[in-house]
Amino acid sequence: MKIDWLKPLLGHPGPFATVYLDATRGDEATAREVENRWKGVRRALAAAGAPASIIDELEESVTLPTRMPGPHGRVLIADEEGVLVDRVLKDPPAVTKGLWGPVPALLQAARAADESVDYVRVVVDRQGADLTWSVAGGHLPYGDAESVEGGHDVINKVRTGGLSHKRIEARAEDSWERNAEAVAAELDRQVLEHRPELILVTGDVRAVPLVRAALTKATDELVVEVAGGGRGAGINEAAFEAKVADALESFRERRREAVLAEFRQEQGREAAAVTSLEDVVAVLSRGQVKELILADEYGQDTELDGRTLWVGPSPLHIGSSRSDITDLGVSEGIEELPATVALVRAAIGQDAGLTFSPDGSVELIEGVGATLRWNDDGTPNEVAATMSGDDVRLRGEMV
Repeated sequence: MKIDWLKPLLGHPGPFATVYLDATRGDEATAREVENRWKGVRRALAAAGAPASIIDELEESVTLPTRMPGPHGRVLIADEEGVLVDRVLKDPPAVTKGLWGPVPALLQAARAADESVDYVRVVVDRQGADLTWSVAGGHLPYGDAESVEGGHDVINKVRTGGLSHKRIEARAEDSWERNAEAVAAELDRQVLEHRPELILVTGDVRAVPLVRAALTKATDELVVEVAGGGRGAGINEAAFEAKVADALESFRERRREAVLAEFRQEQGREAAAVTSLEDVVAVLSRGQVKELILADEYGQDTELDGRTLWVGPSPLHIGSSRSDITDLGVSEGIEELPATVALVRAAIGQDAGLTFSPDGSVELIEGVGATLRWNDDGTPNEVAATMSGDDVRLRGEMV
């Protein structure tokens, strides 16, 4: 999963305020509940020493509604320059928290990345389409729709016979096609600019295939059709939104499984995959990591058995001891961080992705692994561990 949007955090020295809370607000009563939760967070941040200016910045964001239906959460990270991260969580966090410290709670923000999908919703009819882009990682869009109109206004066929009527029918079908081509051209342009992971298309049963036929192959490969939507009145919004949620969840599962399948394959080939904290730190320090994989339990606000790692000014400065960093010739900016924070920081710094692995889906030593962009003779080799019969470690239990 993409976590590149966290990269701006690396250039900020901190300290940081991190907030994650239940942002569900289905009616006036639950809206007040969100405000009450925030009041508790505000008090916690103030007690921890967060400046009032930062707390006020966070309050401005927290009190704005997400316009998302159903239960959901939110994670925000801010420093003295303002709110740096504001992402939607598919599920509310178990505990609402406000933290103030030298490093942001990257794991919670990473969990938001694991749950989010960058996508565009396209609702088409025979005249044009409405495009709505997902915002801030939300699993449902809450931005304003952008309308694309084709400009060809002969859109209805006539039901009577005769040569003139056939000409009108032909003109109507030609208008549908021209309008579909206009929608497709604009969608192709925006997809090239914004690079979504997924395109959800719904609407008129004649217009949808015409739009798809006019798309480039690269754009059409991202399309998933969702029945039940439309630009006009009479849509069963609740039923349609449920279908959208199912489509997004299916995509998340496919995306996760693609990463885990690659990890299993590379493990079996004893090639571009490693596991164990020591080996993952080694490949992160060399900039080899394509996807960092963490056991799902580490996305639930826990740490790698309380372990810490050492980091330097560069994201590639990561090691198990302070001497690992000083041996690189680094003398300043060295600090000790919780292991999960250090791992995610290093992954962000080399444009790696992050995937949380459900229990039993892959074999991870100490709950951490990675797929690699490349490997060489200096890459740690897992064959000794996998042939050792050390089943406890391979199940990810700590030793």
